Amino acid sequence: MAKVLVAFYSTYGHNYLMAKAAVEGALSAGATADLRRIPETLPKEVLEKMHAVEAQKAFASVPAVAADQLPGYDAIVVVTPTRFGGVPAQVQTFFDQTGQLWFGGALIGKVGSAMVSSATQHGGQETTFGAIHNFFLHHGLVVTGLPGSFQGQFGLEAVKGLSPYGATTIAGADGSRLPSEVELEGARFQGKHVATLAAKLAGKH
Repeated sequence: MAKVLVAFYSTYGHNYLMAKAAVEGALSAGATADLRRIPETLPKEVLEKMHAVEAQKAFASVPAVAADQLPGYDAIVVVTPTRFGGVPAQVQTFFDQTGQLWFGGALIGKVGSAMVSSATQHGGQETTFGAIHNFFLHHGLVVTGLPGSFQGQFGLEAVKGLSPYGATTIAGADGSRLPSEVELEGARFQGKHVATLAAKLAGKH
C-alpha cells in the first residue's frame, strides 16, 4: 500500500479541516496516511494580535513535520493558505529546509499534490498552487490535482472553492466561513486519487 503524507499549515483551522479530509480520502484507498503540521514561526504575541492562539489549540497536538521525513513517503500533499498570491513564510521556511533532499534526488518520482485556501474567491489560489508546484517540480515529483471526474467542482449554485489544480476553500475576509461539505468532499476525493496514483507508481497496488 502507498504511504501518504498530508502536511498542512493553518492559522485558524480551515486548512486543518481540509487536510483531515485528505487523510480520510487516502485511507479509503487503502493507503497509510499521516497528518503532520508545518511548524508555526510567528511569536505568540503576534498570534495573539491575530486572534489565532485559541484556533491553533485545535491542532496543536498534531505532530510537526520535518524535512528529513519526506523520503519515507510515496506521496506528499501540501495544504496551505495563500499569502499575497504565494505560500506563507512558514511553508516557504519548510520548503527551504529540503536542499539536501534536492541535492540527493531523494524525492524524484514521488507524487506531489496541493490544496489551498484564501479569504476571497479571487485571492491568489492559482498562483499559490503554482508556487507549490514549482517546489514539487524542482524536486522531481509527479504533480497531480483534482481531476474533472470530481463533479462537485463544477456548477454555480453556491460559493465554493475547488479547481483542477486541487481542492480549495474560501474562508471569508473575517475567516468565519469554514470549508463546505462539497469542498471537504473534494479534499477526500483528491486524497484518494493521490493515494491510488502513488500506489501505481510505487508498484504497491
